[in-house]
Order: sequence, then structure tokens, then C-alpha cells
Amino acid sequence: MSGLSDVRLALHSQELEAGQERGMTGLAPGNPSCWELFWRRRHTRKALLGLSREQLRDIGLTAEQARQEGLKPFWRG
Repeated sequence: MSGLSDVRLALHSQELEAGQERGMTGLAPGNPSCWELFWRRRHTRKALLGLSREQLRDIGLTAEQARQEGLKPFWRG
């Protein structure tokens, strides 16, 4: 499996675990509610800030690009 796939799977599994803890299940993946979208953005951006340089290289981002995306407020797309 490529590094990119590993990172995506790791982030997705963390999102699923956190969502189950908060009782966020059963929402359609193609049509999330506004709150689910905000929650997903917040947590994936937080996870992005925690990635190593090697992991960022695997997904094709520089540290600066990751920092810019990770520091965006959750309500901004």
C-alpha cells in the first residue's frame, strides 16, 4: 500500500472512531449535515498539523501548505 493510502486510512479510521464516540453515525457520506462537515473539517485539519514531513511528502504537501490548511477555521471550505 502506498504512503498516501496509509495516511488516508489512518485519518479516516480516527474520524470514524471519534464519530462513534460522539454518536455521529448513519449520516449519508454524499450529503453530510453542516455540523458533520464542520466537525470533519476541524478534526482532519487538526490531524494534518500533526503529520510528519515524510507523511506530508507522501500526500504531496509541503509543511507550509499543511500549516495553511490546518490553521483554517472549521467553517471555511
